[in-house]
Amino acid sequence: MKRHGVRSAVLALLIAAAAPAMAQNYPAGPVKLVVPAAAGGSIDVIARLVAEQLARTWGQQVLILNHPGGGTGIGARAAAAAAPDGSTLFFGLSSTFVALPVLQPNLGFDVGRDFVPIGFVGEQPMVVAVSPALGVNSLAELIALAKRQAGGLNCAVTQSGGLAHLSGELLRRRAGIDLTFVHYPGTAQAVNDIVGGRVPMVVESLPGLLGAIGGQQLKPLAVAAPQRLENFPELPPAADTISDFVATGWFVLMGPPGTSPAIADKAGKDLTDAVTRPQLKQKLAQLGTYTRAMSLDELKDFIASQQALWKPLVQQYAARPQ
Repeated sequence: MKRHGVRSAVLALLIAAAAPAMAQNYPAGPVKLVVPAAAGGSIDVIARLVAEQLARTWGQQVLILNHPGGGTGIGARAAAAAAPDGSTLFFGLSSTFVALPVLQPNLGFDVGRDFVPIGFVGEQPMVVAVSPALGVNSLAELIALAKRQAGGLNCAVTQSGGLAHLSGELLRRRAGIDLTFVHYPGTAQAVNDIVGGRVPMVVESLPGLLGAIGGQQLKPLAVAAPQRLENFPELPPAADTISDFVATGWFVLMGPPGTSPAIADKAGKDLTDAVTRPQLKQKLAQLGTYTRAMSLDELKDFIASQQALWKPLVQQYAARPQ
């Protein structure tokens, strides 16, 4: 047992000593990217765009492994079990870090502490939009209407307990208004009911509303982004009306537990270079996804702040009878 322990310790030291040299040549072979979403969906599209750019940078294949289901838990488990040599990376979603630990506390690992941060991919801001027939032209006017109307307003959201729903809950709290949430299996059904006059407003991520906004079926009032969007400069940030109201879905690249800092640093620099190149940045913006450079320390702080923001709302949702 002692000899085995010594051998293991020596092996760990040798791997740690070799990690910087390995990182300089990283990756030496194909890289698998675990995506906890179904193939063909909007998240998969974003992941494939990023993978394509990284493949060009690395001169190696980046293979997408789709592991949907379980509230991203199936993909997280697959990535957590992978070898920490950089040959497998995890395309983590905001829900993986803010909802999964609360809703599935027996994962067997801590998503926030055990995965190794590599880099920030991008974020998809939530939008507050209304039916053009509602007759309001700003978020302030919408809040005033909700306060005047007995019982408040009905609000369309997708996926009970999902980020759009939680963003609506945050809006309700921060604005001090009554909202009754009407849940839909997808954005298309929600838009149909707004166009049909059955629901007056929606809170949803920008990508899901781009078509309806472009077709003038919906009137966007505010975007819950940290700042104005380059391709929607006329759309004011919600924080202009409601202090600190920022709500976005986001994507990060992570290494399996035990990934060396040297590999994480090399992969992170390559990722930042990839997503900030004008061509990819423009493609992502057209899909309602926006990137910004973050150091590893900034990324860790960002994830921690998002967990602090959403955890109370997720806990409140989890405690309700379903």
